[in-house]
Amino acid sequence: MNSMRAPSSAPALSSRQIAGIAVLLVAACVLPFVLGNYQVFQITLALAYAIALLGLNMLTGYNGQISLGHGAFYAIGAYTAAILMDKANFPYWATIPIAGFVCLVAGFLFGLPALRLEGLYLALATFALGVAMPQILKHKGLEEWTGSSMGVVIVKPDPPGWLPITLSQDQWLYFFTLAWTVLLFFAGWNILRGRVGRALVAIRDQPVAAQAMGVNTALYKSLTFGLSACYTGVAGALGAIAVQFVSPDSFNIFLSITLVVGVVVGGLASISGALYGALFIQFIPNIADQISKAAPWAIYGVFLIALMYVMPSGVAGAIRLARRRWFDKARVAAPEKAASPPGRDVQV
Repeated sequence: MNSMRAPSSAPALSSRQIAGIAVLLVAACVLPFVLGNYQVFQITLALAYAIALLGLNMLTGYNGQISLGHGAFYAIGAYTAAILMDKANFPYWATIPIAGFVCLVAGFLFGLPALRLEGLYLALATFALGVAMPQILKHKGLEEWTGSSMGVVIVKPDPPGWLPITLSQDQWLYFFTLAWTVLLFFAGWNILRGRVGRALVAIRDQPVAAQAMGVNTALYKSLTFGLSACYTGVAGALGAIAVQFVSPDSFNIFLSITLVVGVVVGGLASISGALYGALFIQFIPNIADQISKAAPWAIYGVFLIALMYVMPSGVAGAIRLARRRWFDKARVAAPEKAASPPGRDVQV
């Protein structure tokens, strides 16, 4: 019980994990130079979705609060960046932390009354937020800022002049989004693998026991809602800058459901699962459309059902299971190989 209160840092990464991350980062840096601009644009959106999915996974996977309306915070972040760039001539890079802060406050304030709700009741409350957000953005009192149904057009930023190499606009936005992704994933890893993460999991699994051990469940739930909204708002701002356009109809309830699908497909309570889920929601609809122009969403549903049947714990869970089995087989095979005398191998 006392271990919950004791200060603790996040566990250190193993040398194998560090090597894997380094290889992944090198591959990510090479990728925009071997793909076309449209493919780079798609991957940029996937990185933005990965940030949003990590935020939603903090709330749902680690803390157990179900949200069906996170598309609303994605919209708030996107419109914050768009309005600041269009109306106040803010530089695009400065709008990202502001969008995150605005959504942090909005999520925290929404999380306070949501403390009285749990399970399906909280899901319905967030669902109502997701449904209402497009109509709120179209309100006449806000149309001067939001552009109503016409939306707001954003100018795609040019690469800075101090770069030692020449990049296209899509390549620069990719690296800009990649930098934010690495930063936020590193911050999320430190938060979730430390004392705060253990407190969130304790609230999810045994809220009464967690409160008895001194965990302030109300504060943690509200802060988790705010932090989750912050991540989603940053993702919305990055996505808006990449797409160069925001409109209320782009942030309907389908976006919120898509984010939930990405979290489940990637793997609940998994940091790496946010990347797998983002790739799924970004590329599988396009693949389904290529397979069948007449019924693309039917193909998408088949992909989703098949994936959930084969990987019920998500892609990240399936990878963990496969890795565990491989290491178990390796440990069993090593003593047997050491015990068998040389030259006496059995041939089958």
